[in-house]
Amino acid sequence: MKRREFITLVAGIAATLPLAAGAQDAGRLYRLGFLIRAARRSDAVDAMFDEFRRSGFVEGQNLVVIGRFGVTNEQIADAVSVVVTAAPDAIVAGPELYTRALQVATRTVPLVSISEDLVGEGLVASLAKPGGNITGISLLSPELDDKRQDILIEAVPGIRRMAALADLSITQKRHLQQQQEVARSRGVELSIFSYAKADDIGPALDEAKAWGAEAVNFLASPVQRTHPA
Repeated sequence: MKRREFITLVAGIAATLPLAAGAQDAGRLYRLGFLIRAARRSDAVDAMFDEFRRSGFVEGQNLVVIGRFGVTNEQIADAVSVVVTAAPDAIVAGPELYTRALQVATRTVPLVSISEDLVGEGLVASLAKPGGNITGISLLSPELDDKRQDILIEAVPGIRRMAALADLSITQKRHLQQQQEVARSRGVELSIFSYAKADDIGPALDEAKAWGAEAVNFLASPVQRTHPA
């Protein structure tokens, strides 16, 4: 996620807290929960906390962080219970599975979601009027994945085989099926190669090459940002 998206996200979080930045109650501690895949000490989360400080919310001073960072899919249920029980003023969550689990657990605590498509996933009614207790930002990564696929097909004349590298904990099967159908309609066979962590990307690329891929589409995933150049 880009820095400007974090600024937008922080603005959404600030709006869920009782008072805007610069007008906080003197001596009030604001309690902010987290249920996200990213590690606490990652560039993405560091950027978020930088923006918090600029907005007047400082951890250790007027901001208490009830954090569950680096949560895997298998840990979601236990993490949801811990965060919701702590009764934060708002909870930052994402991607979809994390937000959906929190939505089931609470209909009163504001949830600020980082997800691919809040509307398409059925988490909110619309971006303008989300309704319920969820707000946040839609990354719209599937649309970018589709655009990159179109560009690759145009950039490699006569292409017949294309690989897509996918983090299956992020990319939904229906999106992969849609990409394969679109590629097939243009005379291209699209094969999916999955990975779960940064160290898996190299072997996945080797598999794609051995299969005969003439181009590779890296589908959106936070794992790629941890892969060394």
